[in-house]
Amino acid sequence: MFGRFPLAPAFVLTVAATVGCSAAAAWKPADGPLMTPFAKDVSPDNALPEYPRPQMVREDWRNLNGLWQWSPAAEGEAPPVGKDLEGAILVPYPVQSALSGVMEHHERLWYRRTFNVPGAWRDARVLLHFGAVDWEATVYVNGKKVGEHHGGYDPFTCDVTDALAPGGEQELLVGVFDPTDAGQQPRGKQVRKPHGIWYTAVTGIWRTVWMEPVPETYIRRLRIVPDVDNGRVVVEVDPSKAGERYYVTAEIPGGEAAHDPNPTRAVVRLDDPHLWSPDDPHLYPLTVRWHRGDEVVDTVESYVGMRKIEIGKGPAGKTRMLLNGEFVFQVGLLDQGWWPDGLYTAATDEALRYDVEVTKQLGFNFARKHVKVEPHRWYYWCDRLGLLVWQDMPNGNNATPEARREFERELQALVDGYRNHPSIIMWVVFNEGWGQHDTQRYTKLVKQWDPSRLVSCASGWKDAGVGDIKDVHSYPKPKGAAPEPDRAAVQGEFGGLGLGIPGHTWKEKHWGYRGMADRDELTRGYEELLRTIYALKEAPGISGAVYTQTSDVEVECNGLMTYDRAIIKPDTERVAAVNRGDLSLIPPPAVVKPAVPTSEKQPQTWRYTTEKPTADWARPGFDDSGWKEGPGGFGTGGTPGAVVGTEWKTSDIWLRRQVIVPKGTYHNLHLRIHHDEDAQVFVGGVKVADFKGYLTEYQNRPMNEKARSAVKPGARAVIAVHCRQTRGGQFIDVGLVDLVPQEKK
Repeated sequence: MFGRFPLAPAFVLTVAATVGCSAAAAWKPADGPLMTPFAKDVSPDNALPEYPRPQMVREDWRNLNGLWQWSPAAEGEAPPVGKDLEGAILVPYPVQSALSGVMEHHERLWYRRTFNVPGAWRDARVLLHFGAVDWEATVYVNGKKVGEHHGGYDPFTCDVTDALAPGGEQELLVGVFDPTDAGQQPRGKQVRKPHGIWYTAVTGIWRTVWMEPVPETYIRRLRIVPDVDNGRVVVEVDPSKAGERYYVTAEIPGGEAAHDPNPTRAVVRLDDPHLWSPDDPHLYPLTVRWHRGDEVVDTVESYVGMRKIEIGKGPAGKTRMLLNGEFVFQVGLLDQGWWPDGLYTAATDEALRYDVEVTKQLGFNFARKHVKVEPHRWYYWCDRLGLLVWQDMPNGNNATPEARREFERELQALVDGYRNHPSIIMWVVFNEGWGQHDTQRYTKLVKQWDPSRLVSCASGWKDAGVGDIKDVHSYPKPKGAAPEPDRAAVQGEFGGLGLGIPGHTWKEKHWGYRGMADRDELTRGYEELLRTIYALKEAPGISGAVYTQTSDVEVECNGLMTYDRAIIKPDTERVAAVNRGDLSLIPPPAVVKPAVPTSEKQPQTWRYTTEKPTADWARPGFDDSGWKEGPGGFGTGGTPGAVVGTEWKTSDIWLRRQVIVPKGTYHNLHLRIHHDEDAQVFVGGVKVADFKGYLTEYQNRPMNEKARSAVKPGARAVIAVHCRQTRGGQFIDVGLVDLVPQEKK
């Protein structure tokens, strides 16, 4: 099926022209905290050599990735024309990444390389393409400014023809400025000081740089619209020049061209079209030609997937998302698109494909691309392998009129630039309340720009009541929402079950929304969450759900894969089964019987101190008579899920409580705990667990065998807790429950 697909062979210009053979031979990645298995395949000779624009391919092109010169820059500095720069950097990996060979943060820098133009291009226009540069780029060829661009996510092009010298080496300089979170521009999750859900900044070139020859009159852009209802494909072109004798034609094998009076639009009819879906991702090859009279002046190769997405009535008359007229329940992953070795940039094309393949292997049928826009090749793999995509617009602060104009420009660039991918079925204008403004207007604009897709005004928190989707977030358990007459409901984020795998974490200290002890507990925890998701599918009637997340990212260990992509954490077959709706393998939930109550329903009295006690503070015989006494729980009002009996505002608190465990038989004693943030818990002087991060509700956590044996029914026991707080809300409360298993019916 893919034999005619337009994947031109890769061609990388020689790096020696830029930095010299010795520098290329000496290049190596910087010593990063963690690397993927794909990093071993990266070198100056093969840095992302694949054709970068698979939906609009011309045969002749040159890849400019490889080792470039670079140096830090200063504001207002003149371009260093004709001067060697002090360092070497592997393009297109961002300067902060290990694969760049630099791994330093700079908000301003210069890139420089030389290149030669093939003699066969002498009579052509020469276009220089940048896949993406974050955030502001100024481009010079042979000292002449040929282009300037704002926007870290959209590709841009410079016609460099008039700046080229008659022959020999040509000099290319790129000046970059990126203020990251000090600025107002769209930036996703990049910050200068990474922490929690905020990650390392990305500056400069982070996608492929390449060039191609084109005729004097050429196709600048395609717009491909599959019209399933009428069995046709509509193709529109944006030409560099139009006129009375110019017109476009389009060809699809097995299709029949239909007349259209607009010379820049072509229509191809398909008899009984083969529809695209995640289960059957059929793609039609597409050839588009631009004519001047009888002469074909430009030809590009592309592809099209025939699919339709809409809001309509599904089973039981509920408002649903309908794919090709049918309700397909969507279970997906929150996909951040970050890599430990390349940050925004995957080491190889195979790495991009791997994430899509694992997502499919785990039984998911879509991904929500979270506040980032990927290179076209990631969407190509989604198109080809069959993965639906909900595409977020990257957020910015959006606090000034200028910033809001830039947000709108980049939002339109996202829609216009990626609309041909059949995998993308939804545009998400805002994530939660991040930079949200003028929501109704933006939602209407996006629907005007692309009527063929769904539009979500905001994923989570601040719903403006417009668009096609009502989206709620809750961690870790999903809560769902009821659909409306004209809007489907989705669970836009949930889960975040955390499991750090030693040897595969960014840093030793990491966190998850809810910590899991091991692979089996993670699998069981995921199954229980999906049991709830499938119940919410029926009532109130959600159409899809997004689990957080594909992989760990930096200190956030909520992924189903480790950050280095070396390990899939849960049981793959069990996760795939439950994602498809097979709940038969999941044991029924245990009956929870209180043993030592928490303060959720009635305050329980504890002794406490905020002054660091002696080392034996957790032992049963420790004298805590000098400590204060107060009702649980302990924390600050407004902390999610907290029931505050005693206010606690300091960084640390130590708690002790003498309890009598009721007589009886216990099947599986667990802690019941709500902590924000890190907590150590001891029972009878035995450490039960060391909890990292924070929770947003009370949860039942397993105790080790030694701790369980310290609890004697009918006897006294001491529960001791240390909780440490660094930022945000704070809370701690602990009790004991017994989980009694039920028999399958």
